[in-house]
Amino acid sequence: MFRRIRLEALRSEPSFFASSYEEWATLSLVEWKKRLTDPVFVAFYNAEPVGMAGLLRQRASRMAHRATIIMVYVRRNLRGAGLASDLLRIVADHARTAGILPLELTVSAENTTAKRFYLREEFIEVGRIPGGLLHDGREIDDIVMMRRLSEQCALSEAT
Repeated sequence: MFRRIRLEALRSEPSFFASSYEEWATLSLVEWKKRLTDPVFVAFYNAEPVGMAGLLRQRASRMAHRATIIMVYVRRNLRGAGLASDLLRIVADHARTAGILPLELTVSAENTTAKRFYLREEFIEVGRIPGGLLHDGREIDDIVMMRRLSEQCALSEAT
């Protein structure tokens, strides 16, 4: 299921992802399994995978309280139906349980719909990487966003 929805995402929205369809389509089964060492959440509709989101936790001990949401995708005809919010809630709940304090993500500056969605979901823009993504010879800015998952983390900043 993961392979199916990931390849669909890369094929249907190539300019929104850092990876390409071609990179992933040629992966061996072993490589696909390695990509599942971090949690990946898949949304289903009528028993079909229609969306996904992954969570990549920082490995360094002093950064292990941070994680990045990756591979977010919802099938185009189901956007606006609440699936993205549901996926984000599930990912955030899992991250909070795992001790994650700031939840981070990067979104293409050209994906204005996604950026507006993340702003509605209480993410804030914390930076921009000019030309962070190359697609068809074009440089596309990456927008870095984050959301605090713990009041304790927000309170420690205020002191």
